[in-house]
Amino acid sequence: MTPEASLAGAPPGNVKATRDDWLDAAMSALARRGIAGVTVLDLSERLGVSRSSFYWYFKNRDRLLDELLRRWEGLNTHSIVRQSQAPAASINEAVCNVFRCWVDPDLFSPRLDFAVREWARRSETARRALDRSDGERTAAIRAMFMRYGYPFEDALVRARVLYYMQIGYYALDIKEPMEARLKLTPHYLQTFTGVAPRDEDLASFRAYAMLHAGAQDPPMVETGR
Repeated sequence: MTPEASLAGAPPGNVKATRDDWLDAAMSALARRGIAGVTVLDLSERLGVSRSSFYWYFKNRDRLLDELLRRWEGLNTHSIVRQSQAPAASINEAVCNVFRCWVDPDLFSPRLDFAVREWARRSETARRALDRSDGERTAAIRAMFMRYGYPFEDALVRARVLYYMQIGYYALDIKEPMEARLKLTPHYLQTFTGVAPRDEDLASFRAYAMLHAGAQDPPMVETGR
């Protein structure tokens, strides 16, 4: 039971929305319309429940926002860290493991990431969470390079180039067919690692990327309900 629920007591049996329902709706609103779209009134209307039911689970909106930041880190940041630590036979295969985040929105949501980045312009709490996450992501990628023998500073710069390039790719809203992205993948790998990739480095990633070729991240702007 959550601390908020403990304070308020158990919700009545006819409450239609669970704590996860509120959080799921809030995450969707954040990704689609930014932090201004995350209001108790709007969420209650979308869930078809009264606003009062929100307070069975959260003390106030700030508690909900804190939980949203934790969920965002749990998806986007932890996915990059986990993929950076995945076993691989070569540095190029290891980088391809990270590339999986860029083709699978179940691992990394660009729209959600940029909603948090925009939120961080106006919130010190979000700014601290964003800075921490960016640091954790680049540190994980740097550690990945170091496992394959790259010196610390070389690994750090390669990690930054890899990570900042991808964030810039999203910021510019570049649209490329998956086939075009895969055609360039060997060139990206050699740029990031300094090592020419082998076919076996790419095989698993190619199959994974094509499997997720039709996956779409939700649009940031929502035009209607």
